[in-house]
Amino acid sequence: MKLLPLRTGVRWKIAVAIAAVGALIAVTLSIVVHNAARISMLDNAREVQMERLLFAQRMYETSKPKEPRFGTKINDPALPPQLDQLMRDKRRGTYVQEHRHGGPPDVWAAVPLANGDVLSLHIPFADRSATIMNDLDRALVIGSVSVVFGGCALGVLIGGQLSRRLRKAAVAAGRVAQGNTDVRVRDAVGGVVRDETDDLAWAVDALTDALNERIEAERRVTADIAHELRTPVTGLLTAAELLPPGRPTELVRDRAQAMRTLVEDVLEVARLDSASERAELQEIALGEFVERRVRALDPEVVVRVVHESWVNTDPRRLERVLGNLLANAAKHGKPPVEVTVEGRVVRVRDHGPGFPEALLKEGPSRFRTGTSDRAGQGHGLGLTIAAGQARVLGARLTFRNVAAEGAPDGVGGAIAVLWLPDHAPTNTGSFPILRMPD
Repeated sequence: MKLLPLRTGVRWKIAVAIAAVGALIAVTLSIVVHNAARISMLDNAREVQMERLLFAQRMYETSKPKEPRFGTKINDPALPPQLDQLMRDKRRGTYVQEHRHGGPPDVWAAVPLANGDVLSLHIPFADRSATIMNDLDRALVIGSVSVVFGGCALGVLIGGQLSRRLRKAAVAAGRVAQGNTDVRVRDAVGGVVRDETDDLAWAVDALTDALNERIEAERRVTADIAHELRTPVTGLLTAAELLPPGRPTELVRDRAQAMRTLVEDVLEVARLDSASERAELQEIALGEFVERRVRALDPEVVVRVVHESWVNTDPRRLERVLGNLLANAAKHGKPPVEVTVEGRVVRVRDHGPGFPEALLKEGPSRFRTGTSDRAGQGHGLGLTIAAGQARVLGARLTFRNVAAEGAPDGVGGAIAVLWLPDHAPTNTGSFPILRMPD
């Protein structure tokens, strides 16, 4: 049985750690204070007991007839063995006798007499002293609990501040991972106090800058290569038109045209990566527009308009997205290909083997056409361009597979869904700020 990982926040880990350390220190100090106080009170009781016994000894030796007084006894058979040994050595002493059944201990004092007898006195530990010890123990328990709760509260406060900074850093790093390279993690973290969170933020910002520089360098190299290839490819295509008719000529023209399409696609991808593209907006009826464009691209595609909606978008870029999605469905899927328009949502579905798992997890990637059952032709730029044009439109393009009964591996086709925004992007590529009426 696989156990699920227990996820806890930094603030609670710090709070538990501080509370545990506080509890350990409080318990240790309480035990030390309790034992020290008990030993001190017992020592004081032993001294008082010895003074009483010495006073009783003087009264015993000077009185006639000699009789033990003040509760003292001669040769008490209950004398503890430790004191009995001292008496044999002709030494006086005190002893604290604990009881197995609990309760207050007995404080003994004994002195040897000149005639060889032993005068002893023992009384239970004073009730007042026991009350003082109980009050001390109660105060120690209350203090220990207060220390634990105070440490827990302090840990929550300190850990909460650190946790908030880490969450801000994580959110900012997530936005960077989504492509918002202008976000600075250090600015998002903020704060006056410098700690390891700031070092982490600086490191993430430095990594982001280095990656941006590398990506920009690669984009420029790709764009430059594609731009340089444009002229010779155009010349090659022109020269192919001059060849005499025949099968070899058709093959040359076909390959030259494919190379020209590849060069144009690479240039388009480079422009989309540079984030310099801007949408030219027009108000259009989405259902009518999609139906007309799809009929022109592929008359065999089934188009259904469930709900008409007017949108403010760039028709040219929208047509480019639709064309690439339909081309991908025709090339890698199986008929029938269906296009459904419902409000601001456009769905393109085929009945083929579905999208590759890598595409579903990571999204479209250039020059990757997926698995052999949904690839084999093209350069993997169609969906990459469609996703890039969707970003320019402020739209969202998602991909998923449909399970169907009786289909191999439960796959019944691939669906690409284009979600057009409620509000068109501004000329800066962002979205306008809506002001609510007063």
